[in-house]
Parts: sequence; C-alpha cells; structure tokens
Amino acid sequence: MSGLLKKAETDAAADAAPSRWAWLGRLWRLSTGRFGLIVVIVVVTAAVVARFWTPFDPQQVDISSRWLPPGWPHVLGTDAAGRDILSLLMAGARTTILVAVGAGIVATIIGIALASLGALTARWVRESVAVFVDILIAFPVLIIAMMISAVWGGSLWVVIWAVGIGFGVNIARVTRPELRRVLHSDFVVAGRASGLTPAQNLIRHLLPNVAPVFIVQLSWGMAVAVLAEAGLSYLGFGAPVTEPSWGLLLAELQQFITVHPLSVVWPGLAITLTVLGLNLLGDGLREATDPTLAHARGAGRVARTHVPEVVA
Repeated sequence: MSGLLKKAETDAAADAAPSRWAWLGRLWRLSTGRFGLIVVIVVVTAAVVARFWTPFDPQQVDISSRWLPPGWPHVLGTDAAGRDILSLLMAGARTTILVAVGAGIVATIIGIALASLGALTARWVRESVAVFVDILIAFPVLIIAMMISAVWGGSLWVVIWAVGIGFGVNIARVTRPELRRVLHSDFVVAGRASGLTPAQNLIRHLLPNVAPVFIVQLSWGMAVAVLAEAGLSYLGFGAPVTEPSWGLLLAELQQFITVHPLSVVWPGLAITLTVLGLNLLGDGLREATDPTLAHARGAGRVARTHVPEVVA
C-alpha cells in the first residue's frame, strides 16, 4: 500500500510540474512547426556533414562529366564545369547557416539593446531611441548591404552585419511596445519592490513575456538573411566566388536555363524551402511557447470534448 501511495504521489508531482520540454511536444503537434523543424534540421545537418564530407569535391572541375543528368553517382546531376550539384548544395548550406545564425545573433543583440533602452529608460532617451529606430528603418537592408559591399568588397560578414543591423532595428521597433505593456504588470512591479535591479527584472520577467513576439521577428529576420545572401551573391555583392553559395550557384546555372532548366531548380528549391521552413518554424515556436495560445487551444479542446450530443 505504501508503495502505491508513493507512486501516486510521484505521478501527481510529475503532472503538477510542467516539463521544461513541453513546448517541443506542442511544436511537433503543429503541422507548420513540424514542417519547419524538419526543414531546418535537414539544412543544418547538411551543413554540418558538408564540413567533413561531400559526395564529390564541390570545386572539382571535370569537363568529361559536364551536364550529366540526375542519376548515380551524381544524384542531382552536374553543372557546366562537371561539378556535382548535390555537393555544391551541401557546401552552400554552410554559407546559408553561417549567414542566418550570424545575422540572428547580431539582430538579437541590437534588438534587445534598443528595445530595452526604448522601454526602460528616461523619457528623453526613449524618444531619442524611437527617432533613431525610425530613421534606420527607412533605409532598405539590401541597399545598405550593396553600398557597403561596393566599398569594402563582397564578403559574408558584410551581409551578416547589414542584415543583422537592419532586422535588429525592426525587432526593437516591434518588441519595445510589448516591453512597455509588460512593464506595468503586477509581477514586474513586485519584482522591483523586492529589490531586483532593472537588468534582473528584464531577464527574469520582461524578456520571457515578449519572447513569442521576439521569436517570430527573429525567424523572419533569419529567413530574410538567407534571401539577402542569395540575392547579393547572385548580383556579385555577397559571397566571394571561392566560397560555395546557393546564390552563386543559381547565378551560374541561370545562364543555361534554356538548355538545362532542371539544374536551376535545385538551388532555387533549396532557398525556397529554407526560407519557408524558418518562417513556419518561427510561427510554430510562437504558438508553442506562448502560454495564452496554449491555454486557448486547451480550452478549445475541452469545449469540443464536452459538447453534448443531441439526439433527435
């Protein structure tokens, strides 16, 4: 009997304490989140594997193997220089992940810093930050990146910083009103009364409550970073020619689109699926981590479960 009571108490405690990984289960149950997660995992895996192994050397030129159709051993065929397209896509995934993650880190730091200054400081500082953010938003990210690349030369770091700064400002513009809204909540006031510093209150209470909005903006910024890198590399302002890139590959294959149209499909499909996956993953994470949406879904399920059946 004591063993049964102990087991019941353990099960009750486990049910009462929410798992810190519960959001992952909610994410997987969402079709959009599941699709986005699978796409991102595939791209990241390809980038990691390409660091150590690819079916062929991505830069190996073999004139005797020009324009081979998809088959074995060239699963996606070869290009005009006889290079394996699958190997080029795997190597290009490293560039894509580097730009997306790098731009995401820069955007996160800049966005949180500007949003915090615009929400938690004196009035004159808040107004100055708001004007500064509005001015920066007026300049398109790609135009800034092209101007910087024209001066400093094509580089992935130029793309990372240009996109990171541009979307960091956008994150700050969207997150600042949310921080101001949460700032006057009871738990924030209680934390301030208990002696928490503004930085501690920001980390413990404010940022977790604006995380869903922040996640959507960050995923959007990372998706646009992928598009920006591909577009700038396509135009010759992004990755150098010695660096594998989906944009460079698309620019090279596009010249032969009338003769070998299938070859252009692969880099275009990789870019499209990666951008779509990042956007859907961001939407899924917002729904999975937002407690209000989780409660709404749970209430909806309960309501549907307890609808009485009317018998005529």
